[in-house]
Amino acid sequence: MSGARVLGAGLLTAGALTGAYITGRVTAGRALVTPDEVNTVEVAQKVLPAVVRVDVRLRKEALNPGDEPVDTGSGFFYKKNLIVTNYHVIQDQESISVTLYNGRRVTAQIEGADPGIDIAVLKVTGVTAPRTLAFGRSSTLLPGQKLLTVGTPLKIQNFVNTGVFGVAASPRDIPRTDGLGQEIGQYIATSVNIQQGNSGGPVLDSRGAVVGVADANAAPNSFVPGVIGLAVPGDLVRQSLDDLEKIGVPQRGTLGVTLVDLETLDPALRQLAGLSSSEGVLVDEVAAGSAGERAGLRGSLRNSRGQLLAPLGDIIVAVDGVRVRNAFDVTRIVAAKRSGQKVALRLWRGKKAVDLKVTLPQRRL
Repeated sequence: MSGARVLGAGLLTAGALTGAYITGRVTAGRALVTPDEVNTVEVAQKVLPAVVRVDVRLRKEALNPGDEPVDTGSGFFYKKNLIVTNYHVIQDQESISVTLYNGRRVTAQIEGADPGIDIAVLKVTGVTAPRTLAFGRSSTLLPGQKLLTVGTPLKIQNFVNTGVFGVAASPRDIPRTDGLGQEIGQYIATSVNIQQGNSGGPVLDSRGAVVGVADANAAPNSFVPGVIGLAVPGDLVRQSLDDLEKIGVPQRGTLGVTLVDLETLDPALRQLAGLSSSEGVLVDEVAAGSAGERAGLRGSLRNSRGQLLAPLGDIIVAVDGVRVRNAFDVTRIVAAKRSGQKVALRLWRGKKAVDLKVTLPQRRL
């Protein structure tokens, strides 16, 4: 779902003759009567030239009967020819075009991708960014702080919306069904209404700095429109962009193993392993040369029909002293580390607790 899938006020000076309000770059009539209004207009005028509409023609095999062949999202220039958007906006692309704020349309190519946090980078040629946006610090956001988005919700380009930062929300409370964003530790949850077409656009603070990338909305069910906007934290995006440019792949931590939630296993298998709880994660496959293999993690055996056999492989019950409930918990905690750092695992192996330290490797293309 490509579109749903953070501003201090300036001083106002009353014009003695015209009755205008003047602050920084904005001169407005009497319609702007509060510092907050002026700030919103200032930020919008500042950032609009950097924000683009992203149109994606989908591959035939990605379409269901009745689907529109073109999907629309948003993006923004962070360098003169590079645009940030969401990975889910472009993952099924046959071709991509971007439309600048002034209506000029150009083709784009995928320059980099980070499905782990649902981010992609597009490259354009034949045009230079009218303006680029800089990143602020999402880690310093305070509940109630004003946020602003610009994007293309419901295919309405250059749409400006405001709200506040609500809370840093755990992805555990916001389950995804697209398999993306598994390495996002927390989402920015905001009252800014992020709808279909907003995805990939900037979430800005009152200085016009990017503190998040619009990603999705939260709704109680599929029949009710989501009213809580969700964004990928800007600190995480900035780190990913740096990795993609320098190395080509993100450098968040990974064990290099596949994991299975204990709660999905036959209770008889758990009992044979001496487990009384369904909380924890079974190590299924351990990739050759991975951090997990080098540290000595033991995978599981399966028969010709793919069924797990006893004795089971290692079962991860805690990471860095934090108990884990499922594979997502393990992935999220490990992903918060960087290559070269260590992560401590508490395992259940052969009906005994075992402690293991894993040095996280550099990811490679």
